[in-house]
Amino acid sequence: VPRVKEVRSRAACPRTAIDAVAFTAGPGLVGALLVGAAFGRSLAYAWGVTAIPVHHMEGHLLSPALEDDEPPFPFVALLVSGGHTMLVHVVGIGRYEVLGESVDDAAGEAFDKTAKLLGLRYPGGPEIARLSAEGNSDRFRFPRPMTARPGLDFSFSGLKTFAMNTLRREEAAPGVDIAELHADIARAFEDAVVDTLRIKCERAVRDTGVKRLVVSGGVGANRALRARLKASMEALGGQTYFPRLELCTDNGAMIAYARSLARCHPGGTSRTCCLAQRALASEFVRPGAGCRSLALRRNVRCCLVAGNAIAPSVIGAGNTPAKTTGARPGREGDRSEVQGRGQRT
Repeated sequence: VPRVKEVRSRAACPRTAIDAVAFTAGPGLVGALLVGAAFGRSLAYAWGVTAIPVHHMEGHLLSPALEDDEPPFPFVALLVSGGHTMLVHVVGIGRYEVLGESVDDAAGEAFDKTAKLLGLRYPGGPEIARLSAEGNSDRFRFPRPMTARPGLDFSFSGLKTFAMNTLRREEAAPGVDIAELHADIARAFEDAVVDTLRIKCERAVRDTGVKRLVVSGGVGANRALRARLKASMEALGGQTYFPRLELCTDNGAMIAYARSLARCHPGGTSRTCCLAQRALASEFVRPGAGCRSLALRRNVRCCLVAGNAIAPSVIGAGNTPAKTTGARPGREGDRSEVQGRGQRT
């Protein structure tokens, strides 16, 4: 409650200017989602406005649209975080086609587990990136999983195991410099993840013929990944779009904005075209007239601030989502709640 008051005060946003409260409905850690849902619904009830559940991945998917240089439709999106690694063909608001996804560990999860092996702190992504800057890129070469076969799915569990086996083997060698070894393994691991993501993104761009790539999610803040994907898209004659670093990790602005976009696109996410349409169809904001995104960003400033303040434990504290596909807190969804590859919503 104090955070809500603080951000409303900083934004000079009266309560009467807020017409809805959006909260993250999942997928993610059940405890955090329950806190966010309970607070969001309670706040909406107290204010007499609509409470709107929003799919976590749709928030990340649309977060680059918060920037002045927003990506035009259509585009290919790489959603890469602690709980998800997905390639999505985005035709328009609510019109998404999953091209490929992780079949086991997500990229961010592999970063976290490898960091733990190296004795680094959580979250592991920034720690691996920091240590890899000191490593020798020529000492080890880790595999690029699932890049030698067709398709756009990902697998990072084996890469984590390869790092573990390399660490154990090299630590047993006489006279090894442990600090140097850890830095070299961190470098090899980061290079392998970044290169794997680059290969899959290039493949998705070629397959769809869409030369606009959007990168979002916590791992999207990795500087090596940004540089590699930008160079790759430039070589293909395309363009890459990233949200600013603070919008890569979980945040309320993207959740509120994703739901605000639905109001301006009646045929999109407002009812039937959400990534988790069955879970979200019962509650939605009444669609309004169409409007331009830039004007929308200005008009819903208070809504964005409210969204950022709703539940810091869910959307402001950088929690790593669990590997679930449902959108209701406390319920593990089935695959039908997220449109599969090759299916358009």
